[in-house]
Parts: sequence; structure tokens; C-alpha cells
Amino acid sequence: MSEESTTPDLAKAFRPSLEAIDRRDWDAAMAVYGPDAVWDMSLQGMGIFEGRDAVRGLIEDWWGVYEDSEQRVEELRDLGNGVAFVVAVARGRLPGSAGFVELRFAAVATWADGLIQRITSYADIDQARAAAEWLAQERG
Repeated sequence: MSEESTTPDLAKAFRPSLEAIDRRDWDAAMAVYGPDAVWDMSLQGMGIFEGRDAVRGLIEDWWGVYEDSEQRVEELRDLGNGVAFVVAVARGRLPGSAGFVELRFAAVATWADGLIQRITSYADIDQARAAAEWLAQERG
């Protein structure tokens, strides 16, 4: 079996969306999300956001409160079978504040036809890694 794939490298496809969020270019950030995309934040008690408009609202609301913000990607991998894994640190400074808040998190993204179908966010990096590896194997 050939090692070559006809599908895009998911890590490479995901990076422009993350960079667009830093620029607050919401249209560019959403370019990789399918129309029925889901972002599951239930492990953080924030619920499940269903559909591209709901996901965009989540991203805009989350990042829009900060006067200054950025994401630093620590790890971004295509695990195969339409599964990507990311570990990132999000930092933001609220208006009128001198200090930054910081959140390190992981996300597991499933892709189909070059678009994100679902993202599940995790506070526990090891739990996310195990879930991503299991999912990639199950989808194989």
C-alpha cells in the first residue's frame, strides 16, 4: 500500500484557521469548518455548539472579549483517518488589565472532504491524546 495520501495533511490545513483567529479574521478562520460542524466543549461545562454559525459565534465570543490575544501551538499532528490532534496555549488580556490569562488545552478534530466535522476540547492533554489515537485507529 502506498504511503501517499490523496487527502490534505490535516495539520497543514488546520494551521491557517488558527492563525486567522489570532488576526480576528473570522471568515478565514471558518474556511475549514463544514456547514454542520460541531465544537464540543462539554468537558469544560460549556456545552456543544452545532453548525457553522454556532461555532463561529463561539470563536468570536471567546476571542472577542480580549483586547490583546494570541494562540501558541505546541503540537499539531495529523494522526491519519481524518483525525487531527492539537495542543495549544491561548493567552488574552482583558480591556483595562495589565495581566494576561492563559489556558493550555488540547483538541481532537475529525475531518471529512477537507473540512472539520467535529472538534472536542479537553483540559486534560493526556486524555485528549488517548482519545485522538483511539479515534484514528477506530476510523481506520
